[in-house]
Parts: sequence; structure tokens; C-alpha cells
Amino acid sequence: MTNQPYGAYDPYQDPQQAQGVWPGQQQAYEDPYADQQYTQQWQGQTWETQMQPPVAAAAYAPVSPAPAPVPQAAQAAQAAQAVPEAPAADGSGPEYGPATMGGNSRVTDAQRARAEGRSPIIEPGMQPALLTALLGLLLAGGAALGTYALLVPLVVLQGLTAAGWFRLNGMWPARQGIALGFLGALAADAALLVSDRSTAAILGTLGVWVLLSLVLQLRSHADPDERMYGLMATVVAAALAIAAAGYLAADASAVTVGAVAVAAGVVARALPLPTPVSVVVAVAVAAGAGFVVDGSAGALVGAGAAVCALIGHRVASYDYPSRFVHFTAGVALPLAAAAPAVHTLARVLT
Repeated sequence: MTNQPYGAYDPYQDPQQAQGVWPGQQQAYEDPYADQQYTQQWQGQTWETQMQPPVAAAAYAPVSPAPAPVPQAAQAAQAAQAVPEAPAADGSGPEYGPATMGGNSRVTDAQRARAEGRSPIIEPGMQPALLTALLGLLLAGGAALGTYALLVPLVVLQGLTAAGWFRLNGMWPARQGIALGFLGALAADAALLVSDRSTAAILGTLGVWVLLSLVLQLRSHADPDERMYGLMATVVAAALAIAAAGYLAADASAVTVGAVAVAAGVVARALPLPTPVSVVVAVAVAAGAGFVVDGSAGALVGAGAAVCALIGHRVASYDYPSRFVHFTAGVALPLAAAAPAVHTLARVLT
């Protein structure tokens, strides 16, 4: 064996012997940099890098400058112009126009109506009207069977009224307000059952719930404008849901007449007719349905209930095509708005 200077590296020497460790022994501490002592540092290009295919430079489309901000009305007008004015003859043309530079991917019916100078309000269609008619017939059948049979569809009506009003005002999910309005309706129902259907039970419950809503809103930490808006929404939702309890306070025959009249009138209102003609036809159909059920007195009750129901139908109309609004407020508000008229007209005419 040739003599080597101390510390020289022998490639044939056992690494443990080079570090002073005999076979069979275990090194107490390992040098964390031991692997780096025998690592060869390559200079220049390696074979592996030479074999790699060259990477093509990515091609990027030139970025156009961001468009200047355009007012919302101008955006709607531009978007409406982008939509083809005349669809295909077979009705298979595109429903919406292409995307615009302002960010609008499509033109809604409300935006098109505003751009063309028409009313953007979208009324509930035939499907919500049919659901209103179904719920009205359930109220009429429940009134004919008895008080507790009437209570089941009435509670459904009151829940839809409270939820639909909050969503109609753009406040969702307002669980506390919806729950508060619905509890007010249940309290009114219980008070009517306990007091033998006294009208004072409805008014008393409404007063208590207005005060309760005011106290709860005063404890809110929101901005004053938001608190006022929330207070009004809560009070109106509770008032409409409690007012629907008028079906429970009215006579069974009046409830049957009013519910059938509202069912017929709302379906007639949903027919594809001009608005003035549709309103007249709806009131006439409701009066005719009331006359069939209860004669001339029923015709008057039916006509009055139909007028109030059409007001609720108009309130439930919305400037954005929200199916949830139409299937809650659009279903419930016509019947809820007609309840005070059914109760009052029945007492006056009998």
C-alpha cells in the first residue's frame, strides 16, 4: 500500500474506516454534511440537459387597455343593441346577445325593457297562479270541513307570506325576521282559537308584534338606515302574515266564497291578455265564481276579494326574474291580501 498524506481521500477505502469507525461499531453522531463531501460538482452542461427538447417561447396575445367605465344605463342600451332584433322565423334564434366589453354576459328581460323604455316589472306567470288557485281551493275545502282543517293550509299560507316578503325586498336570508313574522301569525291563530274568533285578537297580536319588532331592531348594531329598512320589512311581513288569519276569523261560507273567487281571478289574471283587459276579466271571473257559490252576496265578496288579490299580485311582481320570489310572494300575497276583505265584507253583507 502506498503511503498517502494524512487526510487524503482514497476512493477504495471504507467510508467508516476513513472516518475512524471500525466495522461493527456505530457512529454516535452523523455528520449532516458528510454526503456533500463526496458530491461531485459538475461544471458546464450535462448530458441530461443536452437531451431535453428546447422549450418554445409562450405566445401571448396583446393585452388591450381596459375600457373606460360606462354608466349602467349606457351598458344596458349597448347590450340591447347587441341582441338581434328579429329572431329566426322558426323561433330558434339566440335568446341573449354576445358578451359586451362592460362585463354583461347576457341581457335580461328587465334590462331589455329598460333599454326600450318599457316597464321592467315581471309579473308571476301561470305556474304561480295555479299554485295560488290550489292553495285557495285547499282553504275553501278546509273551511267546509272545520276549523282545524282550515288551519293547515292557513299556516302554509302564512309561512309563504313571511318568507316571500323578505325575499321580495332583497333581504335573504333574514331568518330572524321571517321567524318573527311567522311566529306572529301563529300567535294570532292561537289567539283567535282561544277567543272564539274575535277580531280583537288579530289587532292585539299585530300591536304586540310591532312593538316587539321595534325593540329587536333597537338592539341591532347595524347602520341606522339598515335598521330602519329591516324594521319596516319585519313589521310588514308580520302584518301580512297576521292579516291572513282573517280567514280563521271569518265564517266558513265566506272563506269558501273568497278563496274560490281568488283562485279563479288569479288564474284569469295570468292569461296572456293586455293588462287593463286582464284586470277586468279577473274581477269579472272572480265575481262570477262567488255568485256560483253563494249568489249575489257571494258575487260582492268575490269581487272585493279579487280586487285585493290583484293588488297583492301586483306587489309580488318583480323587476328581476327570480323564481323564488314568484313562487313565494307571487303565490301567497294574493290570498293574504284578500283575507281582510273576505272577513270584512262577509260581516257587512250578513
